[in-house]
Amino acid sequence: MGILNATPDSYYAPSRAQGLDRLEAQAEQLLAEGADWLDLGGCSTRPGAEWPSLDDEWNRIDGAFERLRARFGPDLPLSVDTFRSEVARRALDQGADLVNDISGGILDPAIWSVAAEARAPYILTHYPASSGELLGPENASLVTVRELSARLIAAREAGLNDVILDPGIGFGKTPEGNLRLLRDLALFREFPHPLLVGVSRKSLITRSLGITADDALPATSALHAWALERGAQILRVHDPREARQVIQLANQLFA
Repeated sequence: MGILNATPDSYYAPSRAQGLDRLEAQAEQLLAEGADWLDLGGCSTRPGAEWPSLDDEWNRIDGAFERLRARFGPDLPLSVDTFRSEVARRALDQGADLVNDISGGILDPAIWSVAAEARAPYILTHYPASSGELLGPENASLVTVRELSARLIAAREAGLNDVILDPGIGFGKTPEGNLRLLRDLALFREFPHPLLVGVSRKSLITRSLGITADDALPATSALHAWALERGAQILRVHDPREARQVIQLANQLFA
């Protein structure tokens, strides 16, 4: 999954692409480098980010799905990265195929009915149910599995049938908690759903190693290999070329 950020403040500056022409050019580059689908969002959810209004978020991506669909054809999967039901509804109307909700329906519960009514696949991300302390290495894996399991049951009851699971690396967890969750990633093999992992250039890498996101590609590739060996089936990435190389080697090593 290639990351396409129509934002001015996402944590990795080269991924920012504002305006339809820039978004199309960035999309073309991601696909040329090996992305299988594109994930487009207009709201940065990095730690400490100030969320834009609904109108501002939508204005950043309005027309983009129609533009990408016309440019790259009907077979390219396009997901909208949003936790807002109205943004998801508009994006699906303009040609998006999937809904990628970082909050697992917690921030805007109506997003489930939007996805269900459109019969759109839905990416269910673990988002801590409480706003208390960050999950650390002693409880990150247990709490994530328990809460994601409960949300999955509720999502099915709400009519969501095509669900992809995301353990929510970076959301509500300390860097050490995120690393422990990656260590225990094989636990998610018990779920009968595809597993998506997003670690690309994230703060669990930069804080653990004392580097910037610009320098985090080698460590990102290492974690991609780790995640694939433990059952990840989808990688959300800034750098498709390098991720594709990791996938090709992993397919041979783990066959």
